[in-house]
Amino acid sequence: MKRKASRWVGLVLGVFGLLGPVGGTLIAAITVPSIFGDHMVLQANQPIPVWGWAAPGEKIAVRLGNTELLTTADPQGNWQVRLPARPAAVDQVLTLQGVNTLQFTDVLVGEVWLGSGQSNMQWPVSQTRFSSQDVSQAANSRIRLFTVERAISILPETNCKGTWQVCNPRTVAGFSAVAYFFGRKLERELKTPVGLINSSWGGTRIEPWTPFAALGKIPGFEGQITSVEALRAGMDKLMRDYELQIKEAHSKRAAALALEADETQGSEYRRADYNDRDWPVIAVQGVNWEKTVLTNFDGVVWYRHSVEIPADWAGQDLEMRLGPVDEMDVTWFNETRVGGMGLMRKEEIQYWDVPRVYKVPGSAVKAGRNTITVRVIDTGYAGGIWGAAPGDMKLVLASGKTDLSVALAGNWKYKVALKFIPVPKSPTSTATPTTLYNAMINPVVPYGIRGALWYQGEANVSEGVLYTHKMRALIEGWRTAWGQGDFPFYYVQLAPYVYGTNTLVLPQLWDAQRQALAIKNTGMAVTTDLGNMRDIHPRRKVEVGERLALWALAQTYGQTNVVCSGPLVKAAVREEGNLRLTFEGWGGGLVGREGDSLSWFDIAGADGQFVHAMATIEGSTVRVWSDQVAVPTRVRYGFATEAEPELFNAEGLPASPFEVGVSL
Repeated sequence: MKRKASRWVGLVLGVFGLLGPVGGTLIAAITVPSIFGDHMVLQANQPIPVWGWAAPGEKIAVRLGNTELLTTADPQGNWQVRLPARPAAVDQVLTLQGVNTLQFTDVLVGEVWLGSGQSNMQWPVSQTRFSSQDVSQAANSRIRLFTVERAISILPETNCKGTWQVCNPRTVAGFSAVAYFFGRKLERELKTPVGLINSSWGGTRIEPWTPFAALGKIPGFEGQITSVEALRAGMDKLMRDYELQIKEAHSKRAAALALEADETQGSEYRRADYNDRDWPVIAVQGVNWEKTVLTNFDGVVWYRHSVEIPADWAGQDLEMRLGPVDEMDVTWFNETRVGGMGLMRKEEIQYWDVPRVYKVPGSAVKAGRNTITVRVIDTGYAGGIWGAAPGDMKLVLASGKTDLSVALAGNWKYKVALKFIPVPKSPTSTATPTTLYNAMINPVVPYGIRGALWYQGEANVSEGVLYTHKMRALIEGWRTAWGQGDFPFYYVQLAPYVYGTNTLVLPQLWDAQRQALAIKNTGMAVTTDLGNMRDIHPRRKVEVGERLALWALAQTYGQTNVVCSGPLVKAAVREEGNLRLTFEGWGGGLVGREGDSLSWFDIAGADGQFVHAMATIEGSTVRVWSDQVAVPTRVRYGFATEAEPELFNAEGLPASPFEVGVSL
C-alpha cells in the first residue's frame, strides 16, 4: 500500500487538513479509502482487512464489536490491520481512533462480491426486461451496493470515488443488473447480508483491467508491456504537457460554444433574401460529416434549404422531420425559430442521436418558396444533419389530414462558420493496458471479498484462443493482488450477436471462454438462449445474474442439490464412423429442445473441412455422424452466430458451444 510522497503531501495539506505541529511533528487526521463507509458489508468468515493513512508513527485503534486491534502508521503514513474472521451479522459499528475518530454505522457482515467488465456488466436494472417490477420490489436492507466511479490511471491508485448504499428502488435503478440479480438470489437462498461492488465500464477491453505485473502472462504482449513501462516512467511530464494543451483547447472551445446561447450570431443567414449562391452543397440524408468533404470536422456549420409549399398549405401548422442532428442545432423556418436541441450539462452533449421533430406555426408558412435554416454545432466525432432514410425527412401537415409531404432529403447549401481546435489525445485511455485496474480495482484491494463476477469479451471478440490467456492473466493477477488465495471467479459467456460478416468470430470466442474453465475455481454462465442478435445488450439480465449465482451456491457455498452448469463437453471418442460425446454438468439428464435429435453439430476428418452432421441423445451421451466423413477427427456444436441452442440439461441450462478433437 505504498503511496507517492507528492500525492500524500497533497492529501494531508489540501484535503484532510493539518491539525497542527506538536514538538515539531505533523499530526494528520487518520483517513481510509472510500470503500469503507456507513452501510458497508464486511466479508464474513475470513480475516477482515482494514487500512488507511495517518501521520508516520501515529497509533491507531480499530474496533469492531468487542474486538479491538492496535497498529502504528509506517514511515510513509500507511497502516493496516486484519480483524479476526466473524460470522454474518447486522447493525455493526466500525470505529477507528487516532488523533481523530472515524465511526461507521449500520455495518453488515456477510457475503461480498466484486462485479466487473464492460457494458453488459455495467447495464442498469432500469433497462432490463421487467425493470419496473424489479425496481419497485428492490427494497432490501440486507443488500448493499457500491459503484466505483469511472477513472483511468497508468499508475496504481489507492482510492476511488464511491459510497455504499442500502438497496432500494432509488439506488438499484442505476446499479449493475447482473450483479444485483446475482446478489438478490444469494440473499434469498443464503439468508445472509450481501454486499455488491460494481466496477465496470462499457466498451472496454480486458487488458486495461489486468494488473501490470500479470501482463507478461499474455503471449506476444511484450511490445505493449514496453509501451506501458515507458508511459509509467514518463507520465509526470506527459501529463503536464497534456494538461496545458487541453486547457488551451477547452478555453477556445468554451468561447465557441457560447454560440449556443447567442442565436443572434449569423442572423443574416436565415433571411429569405440572403444570397447563398456561393455556398457549396452537402448531402443530409443518411450521412454524417465524416462521410463528406467535412471529414474530421468539429465546429459550427450553417445550413440553408429551399422548399416549395403547396398553395393550400399556406397558413397551416406543419411538422418538420429532420432526423437526428449531431450534436446541437437551432432551426428556423422563414426566420421563425421552430426548435433546437443540445443543452450543455456538465460538458456532456445530449440529443446527438435524437430525431428532430419540430412544429412549424401556420403564421410562418406561405405558398411557394420557403427557407429552412439550421445552425449545427458539433464538438467531437461524427457531426451534421445526418438524417434518417430519405423518406423519413419531410414536412407534413400537423393536422394529418393528408398523406402528402414535402421531401427534405438531398443536397442543402452550407457554410462553415467556425472550426474548433482539436482536443489533444490523452497519453492514456480506457484502452491502455492496466489503466482501469489501477484506478478502479486496485483502490479496492485488499478489501475482503468472497469472489468476483466478470462479463466482458465484446471488445476482444475477434481474438479467439488468445482470450483464454488474457483471462488467465486477469484472474491470476487479481488473485495475487488480493492475497486471499484462489477466490471464486465466475464469468458470463457472451450472448449471440452479429459481429460483422465472419460468423466464426463469436463461436471462437465462446470456445475460448469455455476453455478458461480450466483455470482453478472458475465457473461460466452460458447465455446462448438469452440473447438478441440485433442487440449487443440483451435485456434478460435476471437469468444471467441467477445463473452466476448457481455457480456460487454450488461451488462456493456447497449446496450439493444445485446444478450450476449446462452440459460441458468432456471428451469425443470415435466408435467406427461415429463420435460419442460425453459431458459434465448434465444434471438430471441431457435434453434436446425438440426431442433427442439435435441440430448444429458439425464434424471434420483429417482435411479439417467441417460438414453438417446428424446427432442424437443416447442416455448421458450424444452420438454424432455424417455419411460424408468416414473417419471423423473433430466435432463442433453451436459453432455459428445464428445457431439455435439445441442441447440442454433437465434443469433447463444450455450446453456451451464447443470444438474438440477426438480423444485417442
